[in-house]
Amino acid sequence: MQSPPLIAVVEDESSVRKALARLLRAAGLGADTYASGEAFLQAMPDRAPDCLLLDLQLPGLNGLAVQLRLRQSGLKLPIVFITAAESLEDREHALHSGALAWLPKPVNDQVLLDTIKLALSQANPLGTNHH
Repeated sequence: MQSPPLIAVVEDESSVRKALARLLRAAGLGADTYASGEAFLQAMPDRAPDCLLLDLQLPGLNGLAVQLRLRQSGLKLPIVFITAAESLEDREHALHSGALAWLPKPVNDQVLLDTIKLALSQANPLGTNHH
């Protein structure tokens, strides 16, 4: 049996992190959670997820810095930013740098799951990883 898609959640607020992981698992997805961008990057590429939920405001490296590191390392991951900050500049930068979506907090569960589904279908349209 194929294992479910793995979604990485990088979020410094533990209550939000737990709620997101619970939501993902309830939807039949795998969830790895990280409290910081550094912790997530240290786990790469051994635990490369199928999709990344990335908080913009993190202690240490922020979401945009994590996105940049991933790009520099050549890891192509669909990234969905979740943020309480409404910065048009950051949003433009994130999307221009290849993020799939920018969702304001509090995130609507259904919107989030639909966005992840979209990310997974784009990352893996025919069950292959060839672009």
